[in-house]
Amino acid sequence: MTLRLHNNLTRQLEPFTPLDPACPTLYVCGPTVYNYVHIGNARGPVVFGVLADLLRRRFGALRYARNITDVDDKINTAAREQGVPISTITGKFAAAYREDMAALGVVPPDIEPEVTAHIPQIITMIEQLIASGHAYAAEGHVLFAVASFDGYGKLSRRDPDEMLAGARVDVAPYKRDPGDFVLWKPSSDDLPGWASPWGRGRPGWHIECSAMAAAHLGETIDIHAGGVDLQFPHHENELAQSECAHGGKIFARFWLHNGMLNFGGAKMSKSLGNIERVHDLVRQHPPEALRLALLSAHYRQPLDWSDALIEQSVRTLDRLYGTLRELASIEATAVIPATVEATLDDDLNTPQALAEVARIAADARRATDPAEQARLKGELLGAGLALGLLQADPAQWFGTAASDDGDDARIQGLIDERAAAKKARDFARADAQYQCCRDHPVYTPP
Repeated sequence: MTLRLHNNLTRQLEPFTPLDPACPTLYVCGPTVYNYVHIGNARGPVVFGVLADLLRRRFGALRYARNITDVDDKINTAAREQGVPISTITGKFAAAYREDMAALGVVPPDIEPEVTAHIPQIITMIEQLIASGHAYAAEGHVLFAVASFDGYGKLSRRDPDEMLAGARVDVAPYKRDPGDFVLWKPSSDDLPGWASPWGRGRPGWHIECSAMAAAHLGETIDIHAGGVDLQFPHHENELAQSECAHGGKIFARFWLHNGMLNFGGAKMSKSLGNIERVHDLVRQHPPEALRLALLSAHYRQPLDWSDALIEQSVRTLDRLYGTLRELASIEATAVIPATVEATLDDDLNTPQALAEVARIAADARRATDPAEQARLKGELLGAGLALGLLQADPAQWFGTAASDDGDDARIQGLIDERAAAKKARDFARADAQYQCCRDHPVYTPP
């Protein structure tokens, strides 16, 4: 089997072979920790976590880094509003992020670099860019000179002239060109800052990931991943400054971008206010159902997020765990089926992998021969393992009390009544029905 990934740099599906056959490298852009993340922010960690597991199975090892941005103007604003040091804000929300990702079954990366621990590396990279003529200092700032890099725009397919033509008229006077972006900016006494050759200041957003990726994964990495909303300007700027700082070496061989979550007909975003926080969702719904929902569409496509999607995911897991409960007396060892591996090899086709899970479960329910039941149970557990699903005991999913048809009907009735209440915008009644469902002995979420 050959792993093929859609490389956004070339816009093509390409066979993936790492530079080091024994240990690929993967960098995923992590959160800026000034608040709880929304469920759209969790799609990348979930999907690319499946990729990380696949790479480890295929190549035997992996160096996977996902950063924490712990210095940022939004963090500064939150700290000022609450009258606390930025470390209070970043410590709280970095811990919450790790907790929320763990609830979704996201395995921590091998390396979790924080910006504030990499200021020397950031300063060194900026010095390299100045020395090579790709950056300049002006009024306490250091800026990347976009015109100095002929390849600018090759990732996002944006024409530099068009980008400059669309720049605001009131561009900062210290910029040579409107499109030049900040690598370092000055800090006043009331803001976080570090000593540098250009005065006390702090790094710009884009340079941070370039310096951390180079520090931990090398000047050329195999895969850089993140949300499609980061493709421009963040990833475009990362690519430009990294290749210029490293003498033209390729920064990332493959670029992967997950699609956005839509909620209420619009892209989910904090600025629009149409967000669902992971911190809340994992307390309102079975976290494994949220994970299944995030894997239900191909990672490159948009995903419409709704309560109906969550409830459908719960029902799907009810059926799958019900199958495992029926086979509780059958001994089996988890084995990832070749058909599931093949779907993941095809650019992480998780919807097709989930279809295989459903097929295996259906075959297992029909099987009567104990040897066939053991084989199919092992495949069902293995298929779930490849997706981070079905690893709980069925009793944990359903609760400790035995279920019967009356229980199932009661649960479905509660679900239907909650849906009707929400449709009527009677949210108090909907919440009450949800709590009744949660409290039912055969519907205790893990």
